[in-house]
Amino acid sequence: MWFEEAVFYQIYPLGFCGAPFENDGVPESRILKVLDWIPHMKKLGINAIYFSPVFESDTHGYNTRDYGLIDTRLGTNEDFKKVVDELHKEGIKVVLDGVFNHVGRGFWAFKDVQEKKWDSPYKDWFHLSFDGNSNYNDGFWYEGWEGNYDLVKLNLRNPAVIDHILDKVNYWIDYFDIDGLRLDVAYCLDREFLRRLREFTDGKKSEFFLLGEVLHGEYGRMLNEMHLHSLTNYQCYKGIYSSFNSSNMFEIMHSLMRLFGPEDWTVCRGAHLLSFADNHDVTRIASILNDERCLPLVYTLVFTMPGIPCVYYGSEWGAKARKEEGDPALRACFEKPEWNGLSDHIARLSEAKKNSRALNYGGLRIVVLTNKQCIFERNCGDERVMVAINMDSNPYTAHFDAGCGQAKELISGTIHDFGGGSTLQPYSSEIWLMER
Repeated sequence: MWFEEAVFYQIYPLGFCGAPFENDGVPESRILKVLDWIPHMKKLGINAIYFSPVFESDTHGYNTRDYGLIDTRLGTNEDFKKVVDELHKEGIKVVLDGVFNHVGRGFWAFKDVQEKKWDSPYKDWFHLSFDGNSNYNDGFWYEGWEGNYDLVKLNLRNPAVIDHILDKVNYWIDYFDIDGLRLDVAYCLDREFLRRLREFTDGKKSEFFLLGEVLHGEYGRMLNEMHLHSLTNYQCYKGIYSSFNSSNMFEIMHSLMRLFGPEDWTVCRGAHLLSFADNHDVTRIASILNDERCLPLVYTLVFTMPGIPCVYYGSEWGAKARKEEGDPALRACFEKPEWNGLSDHIARLSEAKKNSRALNYGGLRIVVLTNKQCIFERNCGDERVMVAINMDSNPYTAHFDAGCGQAKELISGTIHDFGGGSTLQPYSSEIWLMER
């Protein structure tokens, strides 16, 4: 399926477009800014884009007011359709954030309940009780997401709620021609609702992609139980930066082998999880790494480990922001894209990833592993690739049985000879397409 060979770019539209935090109701076609960035994305090798929330919301996008309208601060439905059409013309697939666990207090059905209380036909759309009161003195208690009462939890066991959501998804596919959904807090979503959603989208559009946001757990079992194609690989996200910061490549390799190794007991061998160095919810990778010389090596790992690599806008040139500074800092507005050596490196990784069967579908085997170096193999039978990383400030010479004499190095395009050992330069990574 298309997503198995995709390189994703994530944009958080409200921040990217410089929209005001509070929804002021003033329409402005800010989303058209994405069109100006298409050449940058193409140069970077991007062939899929994941938009964080674009639908009408109270503030940050995850407190939806209306699933059928593009946020006023971003523009009109027609504006967003133009963006999707242009992305599609450039061969870029479009995945939207589906926030179905909860809505904002400004959601039209919740406002009806606030006004009519018991008499509202939508009172069963939420988990509420008229025997209590809310923090906002609504005259009834309701369940918020993880104790956050700005996020009103939907009753996904209510057929009318499911029908409403599927009706809107139907509209997004018919009108905008989207290619998939990233499901916010998928670990909270009702499994029967997820089954209905998968059944509906499978019947609506072939190869429609469903990606679930999860943090921890048994990913392989969760993929099956949640009826999804992919999950966010937070286990390896933590292992990536932690391994480079503590000079301990054993940590990330242990996580990768536990998930994707050759043994029958591995958690999700053959699955395509979403790989990332950072996103809209966490400190940017350039701010969390102790040594910025390791930045290109981090992206080599993200692009060559089993999974679907995703780059968060701005991080391709090393933009910085810390979670402690607040979410708006992580979701910055950049006037225009920048380009530097890191961007060049990521562009080369994109081409290597998209054009390699082994990197897209191969298994995983560790060849060399020390605290500061690792060499691993991706093998899909008809193609074999080895990935070598040296995070040390000194050169490192590895001796191992390569199974052939030479390889093409995919980042530089040079020929690598395995005779006499393979020397890795300080803070370097190489991707070897083996002779056989």
